[in-house]
Amino acid sequence: MKLKHLAPAFIGFILLIIFWQLIVVIGNYEAALFPPPLQVGEAIIELFAEGTIWSHIQISLFRFFVGYLVAVVIAIILGLILGRMTKIWSIIDPIAQVLRPVSPIAWSPFIVLWFGIGDMPAIVIIFIAAFFPVLLSTVAAVNKVDKVYLRVGANFELSRSQLLTRIVFPASFPIIANGLRMAIGSAWIFLVAGEMVGAQSGLGYLIIDSRNSLSLDVVLACIIFIGILGFILDKAIRMFENWVSRVWGGNVSV
Repeated sequence: MKLKHLAPAFIGFILLIIFWQLIVVIGNYEAALFPPPLQVGEAIIELFAEGTIWSHIQISLFRFFVGYLVAVVIAIILGLILGRMTKIWSIIDPIAQVLRPVSPIAWSPFIVLWFGIGDMPAIVIIFIAAFFPVLLSTVAAVNKVDKVYLRVGANFELSRSQLLTRIVFPASFPIIANGLRMAIGSAWIFLVAGEMVGAQSGLGYLIIDSRNSLSLDVVLACIIFIGILGFILDKAIRMFENWVSRVWGGNVSV
């Protein structure tokens, strides 16, 4: 990334810190209730010095990638199949539309009972958060594939699996990519929520543990880590999308 692209982001962060400090000063908040930027910066340095933050970040990222990748693979495969089976999708679609708005946290009592305490509750919550955006965007993308591409596949006598992998998926990927980005955002948000409910480690757990000990500077430090990691994940999925577009060149390959 060029320096000129980093400059606006740097200026934005500086303005955010200034605004943060102004709120603390104007509101006359106690540092224990609303820590100023300097105190939070000291907490970040202390977390790095202790080394514990790395283990929490690694655990959170592990849970995120397992839940997200499993959801993406299953949702894309189902979406490619169901998008071509319109009658079956007309039956499943209302069920998906009813389940989609339900927050994954609403399922947490059952998830904790079924999977216990540890990695699995957070992974399952991430899976639920990522699954529906990718599934629905994949089905919508398949329905919008140009019929000319399908006729070309038929002329080459491609099998159903070849048609899906070599025609339908490349042609629908730009729309699927929007679902992947939406899923990253929702999955990352609910990772933290999942770790607050059924985990003994990770950034979400560290927020709850720090809140219980009234270490609000550590809470804000964790919030900053969560925001930065979410920003990096969003940039990573954009880079992946651009890479796929360069490889396929915006076209399908028979």
